[in-house]
Amino acid sequence: MDIRFLGHACFELSDGDTRVLIDPFLTGNPKAAAEAADQSPSAILLTHGHADHLGDTVDIAKRAGCPVVAIVELANEIGNDGVEQVLDPNLGGTVKFDWGWVKLVPAWHTAVTPSGTPHTPAGLVVNLGGTTVYHLGDTCLFSDLALVAKRGNPIDAALVPIGGHYTMDRWDAVEAANLIGAKTVIPCHYDTFPPIETDAGAFKSDVESATSSTVQILQPGESFTP
Repeated sequence: MDIRFLGHACFELSDGDTRVLIDPFLTGNPKAAAEAADQSPSAILLTHGHADHLGDTVDIAKRAGCPVVAIVELANEIGNDGVEQVLDPNLGGTVKFDWGWVKLVPAWHTAVTPSGTPHTPAGLVVNLGGTTVYHLGDTCLFSDLALVAKRGNPIDAALVPIGGHYTMDRWDAVEAANLIGAKTVIPCHYDTFPPIETDAGAFKSDVESATSSTVQILQPGESFTP
């Protein structure tokens, strides 16, 4: 399975002909490595509905005819916006596909969509092609992060926000990496805008000194295979 970073918190997970798009904030994203019009995913997965995560979801899903997975209140809004295939788990819920599955887990953050729909943010545990990836969403540090890898599959790669201000900062993210115990940690949600600028190289050094995880820093457009 290949993990491609498309900028900010947007990732494409791919295995063969399957393309899973997470938090497709591309239009208006100064770090975007792809155009929304070029995306034809097999599914779109959302951590929450802030504009820098919901992004181009509705337009891409309508054009590609792909399903969208989002927590129930956000899913209802997306369905009302004309997306035909919307799957609406709540925290703890798992949605299965022929390519694998996605489970919603807690994330400590806030969330209201640009249209005004309040909802609970989530992290996403995704299994594709036998590889398990954990996208933490826009969470702060909290101790229950340690429970994710203890229930089911070990985490092959954790996609961890490090920018601070709106999420955990790079110092808290070191402890998050320690709690999760992923083989590989990939930082995200940093350097897109001035309030979330940080030193990813220092984060890599700190994580690799304090934990058994390795850190893979991806520039927008770059890929990594766990």
